[in-house]
Amino acid sequence: MHAPRTQWQLPFFEDAHRAWADDLTQWAHAQQVDEHDDRAACKDWVQRMGAGGVLRACVPADVGGMFAAIDSRALVIAREVLAFHSSLADFAFAMQGLGSGAISLESAPKVRNAYLAAVLRGEKIAAFALSEPNAGSDVAAMTTTANRDGDHFLLNGTKTWISNGGIADFYTVFAKTDAGAGTRGISAFVVDAKSAGLNDTQSLHVIAPHPLAKVTFSNVKVPSAQLLGREGEGFKLAMRTLDIFRTSVAAAALGFGRRALAEAIAHARQRPMFGKTLADMQLTQAKIGELATALESAALLTYRAAWLRDTQSARTTVEAAMAKMSATETAQRVIDAAVQLHGARGVEVGARVESLYRDIRALRIYEGATEVQQLIVGRALLEDV
Repeated sequence: MHAPRTQWQLPFFEDAHRAWADDLTQWAHAQQVDEHDDRAACKDWVQRMGAGGVLRACVPADVGGMFAAIDSRALVIAREVLAFHSSLADFAFAMQGLGSGAISLESAPKVRNAYLAAVLRGEKIAAFALSEPNAGSDVAAMTTTANRDGDHFLLNGTKTWISNGGIADFYTVFAKTDAGAGTRGISAFVVDAKSAGLNDTQSLHVIAPHPLAKVTFSNVKVPSAQLLGREGEGFKLAMRTLDIFRTSVAAAALGFGRRALAEAIAHARQRPMFGKTLADMQLTQAKIGELATALESAALLTYRAAWLRDTQSARTTVEAAMAKMSATETAQRVIDAAVQLHGARGVEVGARVESLYRDIRALRIYEGATEVQQLIVGRALLEDV
């Protein structure tokens, strides 16, 4: 089953994006990865993407990337295409970008070259360690600390729900260097997974299987050179990173939704029903029309947010929030309807729409739950004068 391509002809995209979409679609369709073991599969996907040049979209051009800076439209294309084919392929790609994004934005040349080049080649797996047991959306509530100790920092605390936890080669970790300064006291660091005192062996299991773990730090020594940006500016760096990648979450949801719709159409065309096919029924036709329209509406918000970020200097937090909220909620409805159209086959383990049903549920929470996106948009509009 092939991913649709007509959307890349919209004026949001340029010829370089269209060529990237065509190449990636062909590459993804040719891959066959055993995904029974999600951890092994993610490692396999990262290696394949490194060898195939797919990870060029995750890093800037000075270290071999596709564009001068990380390009939101390239990320959107990648995640929509990959998510159509495999949720783990999308996950592996996204985490290489998110986990190394802060390094792309703010890092010393030595750190930048060492880590980003390895990310590009698929030689190092990246992870983004921000969330804590009592600090998800409320980042200021984090309790992980980083205290100076000569030319090092000592990290102590716990991070949880960390994607790629347990298989990552390094973590971008956010910790408080000034416990009394709220978000202004947060700093960011690159921490090697093999550092003494770092424990990422406690795996977490969720509705859509992928590598996820709790990560603890016990007097982990991190060289000062591994500080990203200036001390105390970690929160801003985290938000800048999320601004880049939040729109791509919407694109992943589109990929899931488009695959579910394609599966529903294919099933309806061949499913016998009262001497005809399911596709001949007016209720089916109306539902397919409703789902397709909803997906295209969410897609326009997604492409707009990516285009605005790439073409203007102002922050696009509100536009990204709208896109993420719309696409994930829409995809949830589309996939639910696709399961319904499949009937009993739709809830059978192993059916594509059944796995999509589990995949999409997590996206309504990851990188800011829908309710957080609503707050972002609402507050921005109410504060606008």
